[in-house]
Amino acid sequence: MTQHTLPIVRHDLPMPEKREAPLKEEIALLEPFQGVSLENIVVPTTKEQFAAAATELFRCRFVGFDTESKPVFIQGQTSDGPHVLQLATLDKTYIFQLHHAECLDFIKQLLESRRIIKVGFGLKSDRAHLHRKLGITLQAILDLDALFRNDGYRKDIGVKTAVAIVLHKRFQKSKKVSTSNWSREQLTPAQLMYAANDAYAALKVLHALNRSESELPITDRGTEN
Repeated sequence: MTQHTLPIVRHDLPMPEKREAPLKEEIALLEPFQGVSLENIVVPTTKEQFAAAATELFRCRFVGFDTESKPVFIQGQTSDGPHVLQLATLDKTYIFQLHHAECLDFIKQLLESRRIIKVGFGLKSDRAHLHRKLGITLQAILDLDALFRNDGYRKDIGVKTAVAIVLHKRFQKSKKVSTSNWSREQLTPAQLMYAANDAYAALKVLHALNRSESELPITDRGTEN
């Protein structure tokens, strides 16, 4: 006779307190988030500039990370993105336009390095799209949504809500810019600001949380390289 046993529940382990995210109406009352200025956004276009950007980024332990793709508006159609990739330090944000073939080797080195921890929100889709389009396996990932779930928030938080919770600021996102053409040869200033601040805000949230690295739910670390 098969004996069925119930799973053991560890009552000695502290459970995170359930927390509620602020409402949209509450966030709307906050002061605006001061993001990256255009002067601190770097858009490399040559092999030498890509190499210089990679050198700077390899000096960092944590970088803000995000991607942008040209949207599709026809049902059943699939985006061929990502078209833009952003990596942010606390001083600068680097915008890589992936139609530049010269950048791809540098991008692969950066994203597959386990020495650089890529910080962002909802990174599962970014990871899948990068692997599908470029064959890149994103390593050393810190998805801040997972960190907030560990802290007791029941839903994915996202950058706007995280900025409100941690920095007590209102992060503004333009739907018009988010659904613009990210595959264009030259991005507009509005696109540059939008892309840069998504990555930069994630890094700012992490720094404000002031957690030790051992407390962070970093995935795909393996052996650092």
